[in-house]
Amino acid sequence: MTSVQVDKQHDGNEAADSASGEGYHRALGARQIQMIAIGGAIGTGLFLGAGKGISIAGPSLILAYAIAGLVIFFIMRALGELLMYRPVSGSFSEYAREFIGPFAGFATGWTYWLFWVVTGITEVTAAATYMTYWWDIPQWLSALVFTVILYGANLISVKLFGELEFWFSMVKVTAIVGMILICAGILTLGFSDAGDTASVTHLWDLGGFFAGENGIGSTLMTLQMVMFAFLAVELVGVTAGESKDPKTVLPKAINTVPWRIAVFYVGALIMILSVVPWTEFKPGVSPFVAAFEKMGLGIGAAIVNFVVLTAALSSCNSGMYSTGRMLRDLALNGQGPQVFTKLTKSGTPLVGTTVSAALMMVGVWVNYQWPGEAFNYVVSFATISGMWAWIVILICQIRYRLKADRGELPQSPFKAPGGIWFSVFSLAFIGMVVVTMGMDKDNRVALYGAPVWGLILAVSYLVLKARNPQGAAFAKRS
Repeated sequence: MTSVQVDKQHDGNEAADSASGEGYHRALGARQIQMIAIGGAIGTGLFLGAGKGISIAGPSLILAYAIAGLVIFFIMRALGELLMYRPVSGSFSEYAREFIGPFAGFATGWTYWLFWVVTGITEVTAAATYMTYWWDIPQWLSALVFTVILYGANLISVKLFGELEFWFSMVKVTAIVGMILICAGILTLGFSDAGDTASVTHLWDLGGFFAGENGIGSTLMTLQMVMFAFLAVELVGVTAGESKDPKTVLPKAINTVPWRIAVFYVGALIMILSVVPWTEFKPGVSPFVAAFEKMGLGIGAAIVNFVVLTAALSSCNSGMYSTGRMLRDLALNGQGPQVFTKLTKSGTPLVGTTVSAALMMVGVWVNYQWPGEAFNYVVSFATISGMWAWIVILICQIRYRLKADRGELPQSPFKAPGGIWFSVFSLAFIGMVVVTMGMDKDNRVALYGAPVWGLILAVSYLVLKARNPQGAAFAKRS
């Protein structure tokens, strides 16, 4: 391809960007994008899920978070390279269409939409459960109120969504930083009930660093829940079409991933496990709650309950935001009902957000009727569907970089380190996580459901293509 052809294709891509994002308002500023990026890496997977991980793998859970966090950074840099090449709303499915094929774009858009609907179901149900700590009110009533409030906020404007996510993230960040500082004070000054026993030697003295029942094998089995904790970090990519200055703001947000993981996950767990021996943690109990109780700070449980409530609402808020945009992107490309293209005057996708919110309400009822194992199965399916977006990002970055290096496409100003090799490594790592899910009877159900969802997508795609075989949405891009 000549340089002229490259320029023409790039211009065409920019035109496509404008079309796909037509009607959206670039209302998300640097402050909001940064906090969305930070908040995306902090959720109930850390505040609650880490307790189960510690009970399985002991202190080696810290290593699991560190290695998985490195892979997440590679994924985010791969996404950043694509975003700087072409920042678009609904970016995952757009890149899948361009670099893999029309069916990949179709499958990615609908799967990411399903991921956020499922995640919204789990989080709004969890939020309603947390409310019972303070008030004895029906769970369904809290779930209804939260869903309606977040739905309304997302319809008003993208700026209001950004403000909500900013403050949700601020609460989570403040809680973790406060916990780290308190633990550091206990370790150095020896105050509180935990002062006499707190020691960094807890990380290796109680059965060793790999203290799980099966040693390193136990550490590997925690990777599924570790990866679940990082789901939604890629949400920054969905905001690309509504960022005020994406080519400046997005790289800065992505480059903060390493220190976010180092502080909020690795740092927090090192401090907590130094103050509280890992043998005292139990599945289903927040490590933050356990640490506060060990310190003799009775108010800690109420504080942590408020923080996990905020984390759940933050995740549900993100789900409301992303689902409507993914449905609109699919509709604009002829791979979904055209009714999803409608926007409000403030530039938000009305119908798509409404349909997604309605499905979340159905899910609340399901989880209320069949709690326990059903909830765990939903979380597992959220993990496998969320990781699909990461797989697509990595494959697209590999194909884009190969084309750019051949001169067929313009080079991105924000290249991922390691070329394509870090992306290849990340794909292999995700493959290993999927294998460990297959070895766990509780998580295996999600792997059974994935082929069923794939079959539904394939049949739906063929039906749409049969109705409009000449449509641009079903044509291969050269």
